[in-house]
Amino acid sequence: MNHTVSALIANHQSDAPAIGAPGRDWLSYGGLRDLSAGVRAALHGFGIGRGDRVAIVLPNGPEMATAFIAIAQAATTAPLNPAYRQEEYEFYLEDLKARALVVGADYDGPALAAAAKSGVAILRLSFDADAAAGSFTLSAETTTGTADTAPPAEDDIALILHTSGTTSRPKIVPLMQSNVYASAQNIMAALALTQADRCLNVMPLFHIHGLIAAVSASLAAGAGTSCAPGFNALRFFAQLDQERPSWYTAVPSMHQAILARAGRNGHVIERTRLRFVRSSSASLPAPVMQDLAATFGAPVIEAYGMTEATHQMCCNPLPPRAQKPGSVGVAAGPEVAIADEAKNRLLAPKATGEIVISGPNVTPGYEGNPRANAENFFDDGGKRWFRTGDQGAFDGDGYLHLTGRLKEIINRGGEKISPLEVDAVLLSHPGIAQVVCFAVPHPRLGEDVAAAAVLAEGSELAEKDIRAFAASRLANFKVPRSVILLDEIPKGATGKIQRIGMAEKLGLTEA
Repeated sequence: MNHTVSALIANHQSDAPAIGAPGRDWLSYGGLRDLSAGVRAALHGFGIGRGDRVAIVLPNGPEMATAFIAIAQAATTAPLNPAYRQEEYEFYLEDLKARALVVGADYDGPALAAAAKSGVAILRLSFDADAAAGSFTLSAETTTGTADTAPPAEDDIALILHTSGTTSRPKIVPLMQSNVYASAQNIMAALALTQADRCLNVMPLFHIHGLIAAVSASLAAGAGTSCAPGFNALRFFAQLDQERPSWYTAVPSMHQAILARAGRNGHVIERTRLRFVRSSSASLPAPVMQDLAATFGAPVIEAYGMTEATHQMCCNPLPPRAQKPGSVGVAAGPEVAIADEAKNRLLAPKATGEIVISGPNVTPGYEGNPRANAENFFDDGGKRWFRTGDQGAFDGDGYLHLTGRLKEIINRGGEKISPLEVDAVLLSHPGIAQVVCFAVPHPRLGEDVAAAAVLAEGSELAEKDIRAFAASRLANFKVPRSVILLDEIPKGATGKIQRIGMAEKLGLTEA
C-alpha cells in the first residue's frame, strides 16, 4: 500500500472541494492532482527532485497549503516562518542544506539575501487571484542540474521542521512520507472526518499543527480546508460566517481571543453549526474548554501533539465519550506510555513519569544529532520509544493528564522557544556580560519570554536597548517581553544557573 503524501489525494472525487480561502473559489481534488503533476514537472525541469530540500517562505493561505502538498510529492519540503530575520534564514537554509527556496512572485524580504549567501536557487510562486484558491505556477531564473525524477517512497523525507531543544542549536526533525500519511490518518479517525467536513484553518502553515491537522487530515478524508491568511480575532467571526465550517483548530491563546469577542457576535454563533472545536499545541485551561463548549454548543476536543510525532499523540474523544477538562485525552494514533525519567523502562500507566510514544507517525530520529537520539529514544518490549520530555500519568479511564515539564523550553502560545538560542543572541552584544532567558507566566499565551542580564563594566544599556537588539536578530515571538537588570544572576547550590524557578526567584510569577 502507498503510504505517501500522494496517497492522501489519490482516491477522491475530482469535483470535491479540497483547498479554499475565505471569499474565494475552491480548488477541487482533481485540480489539486493536476496542480501536483504540474509542480512535479516544473521542479524536475529546474533540477529539483526526490531527496532535494525545498524551503518555503510564503504567507498563510491556500497557496502555501497546496505548495506544501504538491512539492512534497516530488521533493522534501521545509516551511519556514516568514517573520524570521536574515540571520535566522541564513542559519536554517544552511542547516537544512536547502537546494531551493520558494517565495512569492513579489517577495523582496530577507530570505532572498540569505539564499544568495548560501547559493540556494530561488523559485517564484505566482497565482491569479481570480482563479481557484490554491492554484499557482512556479518559475526559476536558473536550473540547478539534473534531478531524481522517481516518486518519493514511504521512507523518503516529506517534511523537515526545526524544533527547539535544550541546546542553543535547534534540532532538525525529519518526517517521512509514511509519518505524514500515518498522522493524517490518525487525526482523521480521531475526529471522524468525512467528505462532508470543512475546516477553517487559522494556524500558521510553517507549523506542524496547521500542516497536518488542518490540511493533511482533511485531504485524507476527502474533506475541505479553508485557509485564512492568519489568525485575526477581528476577522474570525466574519470568516466563520462566510465559510460555515464544521470545525476549526487553534491554540489556546486564539481560543481565548475568540471568546473575548463572542458576546458581540451572537448572531454569527447562532448561524454556526460547528460539529466540534479542536485545540492543540499548548495546554488548554479547563475554564476555557468549558466556555468554548458553552459558547458554540459543540464539544471541545483538546489534543496533545509535538513535531516529533508529526503532531497528534493524544486526543479527547468525540461524544458519546467524555471530554475531560484538564486532560489531553486518550491515545489517538501512536502507543502512549509512561516511562522512568532516568531509566529506559516503562512504568505502570497510573504511575507518574515521562510520557513516551511509539508508532508509525514518530520521526525516525533527529538528523545529524546522535547525542539527541541517544537521549530521546530507547528500546523496551521490542519497540522503539520516543521521550517527549513531558511528565504525566493516565487516570483510570485511560485519559492522560500532564503534570509538569521536564524541559526548559518556553511554550509561548504553541511556539516553542529555546532559551539558549535567545541567550546566545543577547550575549553577542558587547554590553552584556551574563544573561539567562526563562519562561514567565502569561494570562493568554501560557508562557512568555523573560531575561535576566548582568551588564558589562561601563555598559549603560537599558531594558529597551536590549529588547531592540534582540528584535533586530530574532523573530518577534522570541524577543524577551521583559528584561531584568541584575548585579548577579541567582545560582543553585552547585553554582549553576537554574532556569526552572528563575521567575519565582525574581518575583515574576504573577501572571
